[in-house]
Amino acid sequence: MPTTLRAFYPLCPIASFDLGHLQVSNKLLFPCNLSHGLIKGSRIRKTYRLKTGFWESIKSGILSNNTTQVVEPPSTLAEEEEPLPEELVLVEKTEPDGTVEEIIFSSGGDVDVYDLQSLCDKVGWPRRPLSKLAAALKNSYMVATLHSVRKSPGSDGNDQKKLIGLARATSDHAFNATIWDVLGQGLGKALVEKIIRALLQRDIGNISLFADSQVVNFYQNLGFEADPEGIKGMFWYPKF
Repeated sequence: MPTTLRAFYPLCPIASFDLGHLQVSNKLLFPCNLSHGLIKGSRIRKTYRLKTGFWESIKSGILSNNTTQVVEPPSTLAEEEEPLPEELVLVEKTEPDGTVEEIIFSSGGDVDVYDLQSLCDKVGWPRRPLSKLAAALKNSYMVATLHSVRKSPGSDGNDQKKLIGLARATSDHAFNATIWDVLGQGLGKALVEKIIRALLQRDIGNISLFADSQVVNFYQNLGFEADPEGIKGMFWYPKF
């Protein structure tokens, strides 16, 4: 059975699945105290927990409020618009021949499904139909990537760009997000931390993810906790 983990960011659950991997852990994690840094984690189902009393507040709202509520339309003020995709250089190094390599994080942009399939092959994930990979990317709320960009002396802008990491998140665009398919190739910690920050900038507070049992400790070191407040991840599988 999968393991569910949970960490404690204010209003922030975290969870993840793999694009080429249907296996999940049996722990649920949530991130802890954002003010002390980002959560600890890598391939796990993590769910960040809402502040204390969240479940009670939902329950009391259902049981005690029988009146019709008027829901105000979302504000169109510029200050409430979602931030633009972020792109930044995480690592830069110069080789003896003058070639400069940069590791660039991006929270937006297109991903070539063939590049993604090649990355999945490198980490040993089972292959899945390219059409489904493309649909998963298209229907994600956010796709975060790591690219290696090599700039050779005299290349005149003909840079070599290679996909070396990816994580994506699905979301209701308001409260909750789930992180899937974390592929870090040694940079998983930075990738998870960056995608969490990008989600928080969009005011998404509940973040969850799934992880294989062998990486539960990785996510716990990022601040995730298993089964917060006794909450368990539940899964349904077709039995045929």
